[in-house]
Amino acid sequence: MANSENVSKQANHDLRLIATCMFGLEAVVVRELLALGYADAKSQGSGRIEFSGDLLAIARANMWLRCADRVLIKVGEFRADDFGQLFDGVKGMEWERWIGKDARFPVQGRSYKSQLSSVPACQKMVKKAVVERLKTVHKIEWFDEPEDGGLYTIEVAMRNDIATLTIDTSGDGLNKRGYRLLQGQAPLRETLAAGMVQLSFWENGRMMVDPFCGSGTIAIEAALIGRNIAPGINRRFASDDWDVIGDEVWEGALTEARDVQKKKLEVKIAGYDIDGDVLDLARYHTKLAGVEGDIHWQERAFCDLGGKSEYGVMVTNPPYGRRIGEGGGESDWAEVDALYGSMPDVLRKLETWSHFILTAYPKFEEVIGQEADRRRKLYNARIECTYFQFHGPRPEALKREADILDEKGKKNDTVAVFGGVSEKSKEDAEVFGNRLAKTSRHMRKWESKRGIGCYRLYDKDVPVVPLVVDYYEGCLHIGEYERPHDRNAGEQGAWLELMGKKAAEVLGVRWDDVYIKSRMRQKGKDQHEKAGDAKRMKVVNEGGLKFLVNLSDYVDTGLFLDHRITRGMVRDEAEGKDMLNLFGYTGSFSVYAAAGGAASTMTVDLSAKYLDWAQENLAINGFEGDEHVFVRGDVLEVLGDLVEAGETFDMVVVDPPTFSNSKRTDDDWEISKDHVELMTRVRMVLNKGGICYFSNNFRKFKMDDEALMGFDAQEISEKTVPEDFRNKRVHRCWRMVKQ
Repeated sequence: MANSENVSKQANHDLRLIATCMFGLEAVVVRELLALGYADAKSQGSGRIEFSGDLLAIARANMWLRCADRVLIKVGEFRADDFGQLFDGVKGMEWERWIGKDARFPVQGRSYKSQLSSVPACQKMVKKAVVERLKTVHKIEWFDEPEDGGLYTIEVAMRNDIATLTIDTSGDGLNKRGYRLLQGQAPLRETLAAGMVQLSFWENGRMMVDPFCGSGTIAIEAALIGRNIAPGINRRFASDDWDVIGDEVWEGALTEARDVQKKKLEVKIAGYDIDGDVLDLARYHTKLAGVEGDIHWQERAFCDLGGKSEYGVMVTNPPYGRRIGEGGGESDWAEVDALYGSMPDVLRKLETWSHFILTAYPKFEEVIGQEADRRRKLYNARIECTYFQFHGPRPEALKREADILDEKGKKNDTVAVFGGVSEKSKEDAEVFGNRLAKTSRHMRKWESKRGIGCYRLYDKDVPVVPLVVDYYEGCLHIGEYERPHDRNAGEQGAWLELMGKKAAEVLGVRWDDVYIKSRMRQKGKDQHEKAGDAKRMKVVNEGGLKFLVNLSDYVDTGLFLDHRITRGMVRDEAEGKDMLNLFGYTGSFSVYAAAGGAASTMTVDLSAKYLDWAQENLAINGFEGDEHVFVRGDVLEVLGDLVEAGETFDMVVVDPPTFSNSKRTDDDWEISKDHVELMTRVRMVLNKGGICYFSNNFRKFKMDDEALMGFDAQEISEKTVPEDFRNKRVHRCWRMVKQ
């Protein structure tokens, strides 16, 4: 912003001027005008701010206002109940002061709650009155507007029968700075971006990040603000060509703007986006705006957001779930639910930061689990948005400002916006750590004595720490189970991290080798739901065999540890048998059967990914012959095909999910209602005397008597749950022999 001491002291201060802006930014424009030295600037509501000034004020306001849309000259205002009053009032104004013989003066209009409600009729009458006035003053009989004359756009605004007449000095809207020649998808208007920055706590010298930067508007506007570069310094305005203002006035405004620019920002701004193409646009715009060395652009996902700087500021406009200008219903928001839900856990990493987020997402505070410190209604094009402001801890110099700005009266000098660890959480961590230490002293002997390198260390042993901790040969896989608690999403993320670090400390595991997952109650999704995309694969050992596990990307790793004993039973009975593995997942039962000397194995699963994984598991154990077959398809349909082909087996392993609604099948799978049909078809492909192992993890499962018809069946659940599982109902298991 220009220094108010540089304000011109010309004698002509009789102009009444209006700066227009979008709703919600009036206070920001008032602040900008006060900083320019126009002390009487006052909001009139409805996006209009009035102030007084001279001819230089027209040039300075156009050049410096970052959040205004236009600068208008208020020619006059009067009551007009009919067209006669409108004509006389307009004709009585000094239009010749601005408009010469060679000028163009189109008339625009709007009307609100007025007798003169026809906007075209009002425009026509105003045009006629101005022409008559100019003909009389200039003593001409005909007024002909040249095509290349100076532009003086007149507006008649009727509101409650009061006519306000203005002339537009800006021409193109002030948002058109001249640097954004190319547009990405759903661009943010420059004036709104500048308003977002000025409503935040950011200032030159603090770190600022926009993790959804798109084509870079917020970051570029912040750089212009931080370097005190006038946003209109590189463009022209309609009033540039007005004889009444003259080149001397414009040169004075330009000289002032150039003199107060800063060479560079103290700390670079960062702009991140997952779309490399829009980042290319951002880099291009940065160069045109003259702030190329002030912004660091990087292709980065929001989940990877982080920063070591203290007291930084995040200002961003994340996706809404629909494009600007489009309508839509509740379903439009579904695609961004996960994004907004992840925000507290991501933003808690920035412990001392403040966060400013513009969104039209209707459930924002509900999803993130906490209220903003302040919120402001703003409009992004035609979409009503809310600007959510989260005030983080303050450096010493900003504490007083934080106290003033926080409308709730609380002082956020030390408390992080998202996350934070309470004393109660620290107590939970100590109890958790003590329990882990005690269990691990016994379990660590398994690897050398039993050849078991993967086992369960902790299974919700302490009620206040409802976690499951599995050890995978030097790595920890920690599952969070859904339990009631009083922590918001950010605090829960910090609590989980604290528990993970305590486990790593107690067990001597590197933090990079700790993987934490959320195990919420399933609601219509497959049990192997994807949780990431890091692809941290590891080969582990069990029973003298090798298995690939993925510790990073799935709630389940690819090796169900609770089936360790059952897998051993399959190996012990597999010699010479043709084995069918249904719902085969990653093929661990097939590996054990092959190791036990099975004549053949057939692994069936609906997922190509898991079948590839199963094939790798057999291959790393040396089982790559044609006798090992992998079939992708719905289990019931595959069984039907096998029955029709007359193909039979000596051993069948059935480990179905509780439910599944895969897109590859028309019908949802539900164990309670579908297991009878499943076992009926299994019986049809099983040879007499053949063995079937049936297992599932649904605690409320009740085996229907019809499913057991034709089998000599025995439930062996207690025998098959390993001793490292304190929960003895982790699965239900039957051994069935066909009669």
